Amino acid sequence: MPAPAASTAPLAEDWRAGGFGLYVHWPFCAAKCPYCDFNSHVAAAIEQGRWLAAYRAEIARLGRETPGRVLNSIFFGGGTPSLMAPETVAGVIEAARAAWPFANDIEITLEANPTSVETGRFRAYADAGVNRVSMGVQALNDDDLRRLGRMHSAGEARAAFDIARDCFTRVSFDLIYARQDQDRAHWRRELGEALGMAVDHLSAYQLTIEPGTAFGARHAKGGLKGLPDDDLSADMYLDTQEICAAAGMPTYEISNHARPGAESRHNLIYWRQGDWAAVGPGAHGRLTLPSGRWATEAHLAPGAWLEAVEARGNGDSQREMLGLSDRALEYLLMSMRLVEGLDVPRYLAHGAELPQDRLMNLAELGLISLRGDRLAATAAGRPVLNAILRELAE
Repeated sequence: MPAPAASTAPLAEDWRAGGFGLYVHWPFCAAKCPYCDFNSHVAAAIEQGRWLAAYRAEIARLGRETPGRVLNSIFFGGGTPSLMAPETVAGVIEAARAAWPFANDIEITLEANPTSVETGRFRAYADAGVNRVSMGVQALNDDDLRRLGRMHSAGEARAAFDIARDCFTRVSFDLIYARQDQDRAHWRRELGEALGMAVDHLSAYQLTIEPGTAFGARHAKGGLKGLPDDDLSADMYLDTQEICAAAGMPTYEISNHARPGAESRHNLIYWRQGDWAAVGPGAHGRLTLPSGRWATEAHLAPGAWLEAVEARGNGDSQREMLGLSDRALEYLLMSMRLVEGLDVPRYLAHGAELPQDRLMNLAELGLISLRGDRLAATAAGRPVLNAILRELAE
C-alpha cells in the first residue's frame, strides 16, 4: 500500500484547506448538568452590556492579527448561548463583520437548550444573522432527562423544535445514548422518533463518565447503576449508523450525521485543521500567523477573562507555537474522525510518516482504506478508531 508523495504547498497556507471560523464561548447555564465537563457556570445576574463590550474588543484584536481573511463560520457555544440577549448576539455578529469579510454562505450557529427557547427570542436571533441552531435535547423521555439533570421535559423539547423549524432553515440536535438501563430496542425507537423530527443534522454521543463531574464522583462511589457494558454500547453505535443512513442522514464524522450538504461547516474547520479565532472564557483557538501556527487559550474563569480583557486588552492566558510534529498529530487525530479521512500529501508535508507495515496490517484487517490521496477508517474501523490512531501515531 504505497502512500502518495508529500504536498509541496507552503505550510503557511495550510489552514486554507479547512477554512477560517470564529468560536464564541458563553460560559453561563441555568444549571450544571451532572455529566458535563465543559467550562460552564451558574450566575444569578449577568451584565450583558459588559460582556458584549469584551467580546467586541477581543474580536477586533484578533481581526487585526488576521486581516483580509474570509470568515466561513461563527459558532456560539457554551454554556447555554440561548441565554444570551438577542442584542448581545447581534452585537457579536456585527463585530465579526467589522473584523473580517463574510463568506457568501457563512454559517452562524447558536447552541440552545429547550428550556430557554421562546418564539420571539429565536426570531430575534434569526434577525441578528443566526441561520443555524443546535438543540441540546439529549433524550426524548422524561425519566432519562431527569437522570441526566436536564431542566426540560420531552414535551418541551418537541415544542422547541417546532419553534426552531419555523425560524431557521438549518436545525441540529444532540442526543446521548448508552444511558442507564437503556437497551437497544429503546434506543432504536428513540432514534427513529428523533429522525422524524430532524431537519438536517443529528449528533449522537455515547454517555461518558468524566472525572471532575457529578456523575464521575457518583460512579466512583458505586452509583450510576445500569450503565450498558462495552458490547451493548458498541451495538448501539452500530444501530445509530444503520438507522441514520437509512433515514438519509449518513455519518460524516464519528458522532455526527447529516443530509448531504448539511454538515456542520464550523466543526469541519476543526476536523480539517483550519484556523479559528476563539473568544470567551476558556476558549481554545488555532491561528496560523507569519511567525507560525499558534494554539491560543483564554482565561478559564469568567471573571478573570472579563477583567483581563478590560484591564490588559487581551483575554488569552497563554499562546503556544505548535511544532511540525504537533501539527501533524493534531491533523491525524482530527481528520481520521471524518468519513473522508486524511489528505496524505498534506500530512506528509508536516514531516510525518505513515508506517507501511502498519498500514498494510490495518488494511488487511479491513479497518482502513487508502484511495488516491485519502486515508480513511472504514465502517468496520470507525468503532475502533482509537486503536487505529495509536498504530498510526507511533
